[in-house]
Amino acid sequence: MALQLLMLAWLANRPDWLHAALTPWDNQWYVQIAQQGYPHGFSYDAQGHLTGNTLAFFPLYPALIKLTGAVTGLGGQSASVAVSWLASAGAAVATHRLGSRLYGPRAALCLVLVVFTQPMAITLWIGYSESLFLLLAAVCLLAVHRERWLTAGVFALLAGLSRSTGVALSAALAVAAGTAMWRARRIDRRALAAVVIGGLGVPGYVAWVGLRVGRPTAWLTIQNAGWNTAWDWGLATWRFLETTLQRGSDWVPVSIAVLLLLGAVGCATAVLQRTWPPLVVYGLLVFVLTVGQTNYYHSKPRLLVPALLTLLPLARAFGKAGVRSAGPAMALYALFGTWFGAYMLTNWMYAI
Repeated sequence: MALQLLMLAWLANRPDWLHAALTPWDNQWYVQIAQQGYPHGFSYDAQGHLTGNTLAFFPLYPALIKLTGAVTGLGGQSASVAVSWLASAGAAVATHRLGSRLYGPRAALCLVLVVFTQPMAITLWIGYSESLFLLLAAVCLLAVHRERWLTAGVFALLAGLSRSTGVALSAALAVAAGTAMWRARRIDRRALAAVVIGGLGVPGYVAWVGLRVGRPTAWLTIQNAGWNTAWDWGLATWRFLETTLQRGSDWVPVSIAVLLLLGAVGCATAVLQRTWPPLVVYGLLVFVLTVGQTNYYHSKPRLLVPALLTLLPLARAFGKAGVRSAGPAMALYALFGTWFGAYMLTNWMYAI
């Protein structure tokens, strides 16, 4: 975190750089929900065109902002940052414990370092919901590995109430529960209950939005109108990669294209290394859901921050290497990752 703040200070281009950096773009939507609640229908611009509104954003993070503000007396934006920082600290602990169970303490430490200094890891420290989702995902996967099914189900439910990619976590839980029952040759009621509970978050909120607006597909419609987000089986991502890698002249799109390709390589490598199946299911689905939609290309690295799987092979490689070789490599990785995120937040022309 200290390194990330130093990068932000170095790249700052306005007097109120810290406030501007920690509460950018989408933060206003979360704070608005916390302070005003959700609207009862669609929103339109002055010309009568459908626009996005706060119904596109899942409710758990705004609820925690409201609770934190009520308890501490902080304003909405300050409360949102406080929630993110606390969630980031918890996510670091949970990620370390998950990594320790899977690969040992050394690889676990490397996993935390690469996750929290990856390009766009800056979103774990700003008033966005990525840090909360990473915390919930890591705790859920840790509970799954310990076969504490009901705990895993509750955290999968909460993850589904924080981001749409919660479906990836509920799928991972279902795979783990099904595998455990297959091996035991018996039905485990707690495991079944966890799968049901864990799968309610995303469809539950999407259904609630549909009932509130009066159209079953309202959430999808709002996402498309406000953020050009729709499922297209990765066609938009493919076209972006093809155009950028063939004729791209701006280094930011080119770097994002490279990062997406490296993410795909990381996923493939993790699968070939026979990574724990629930983590594979979770990470692959987060990756597929990110690249399979039409949302803005410059937001995709941010959406992949909680995936874990894309960075797991790198963390394992650092963990196996000696301190003399891994140390300089990890330092360079951290410097680039924190610089890239700070640059995108302070100097890139579009929202991340």
